Amino acid sequence: MQETGYSKKFVLLAITFNVCLIASNLFETKVFRAGPLTLTGGLLVFPVSYIINDILSELYGYRKARFVIVTAFLMNLFLVLAAQIVRILPPAPFWEGQNHFDYIFAADLRITIASMLAFLCGSLCNALIMDKMKKISRDGRGFGFRAVISTLGGETLDSVIFFPIAFWTSGFSNIILMMVTQIVLKTGYELIVLPVTARIVSSSER
Repeated sequence: MQETGYSKKFVLLAITFNVCLIASNLFETKVFRAGPLTLTGGLLVFPVSYIINDILSELYGYRKARFVIVTAFLMNLFLVLAAQIVRILPPAPFWEGQNHFDYIFAADLRITIASMLAFLCGSLCNALIMDKMKKISRDGRGFGFRAVISTLGGETLDSVIFFPIAFWTSGFSNIILMMVTQIVLKTGYELIVLPVTARIVSSSER
């Protein structure tokens, strides 16, 4: 571990980041109601990846954060491709789960491309903003402010890419509403857990 320059904490954060991305994509098939809002299960997990992104960028810099982001992108791509291969395998005569399996893993090509492209661009944008703002601050203070601004920037880019591509037939006003809802909720998620995130960063910097 020491020979590669990656600490146990870095590896744990990287693994969690990968799991959050893959889990959020699987959970997207679950749609639920929260008061007047219709949301997907992925919303509960995906923002965690941005929080980890902030921690990685703050503690290890943009290059290592970018490495984790690209790795997660490739692992998700592997899962998508492997799932399509498994789907076309002939089911056993006694197995009745093919329709359920297809429901989870039958990816719409347009939505899959939109999701993966949005994740890659949004996450890299988040990490880059964190890194640049920290360098500008010089003394390294103001992590909370940087975390919120970088998440806002990353989530905005993510939504601007994903929703117009994935839901281009839904109408302009509906797309804007979905984009704003996702940006507000995910940034709000960041604000709620910010004390925990700041505590992790603070304890790691000592």
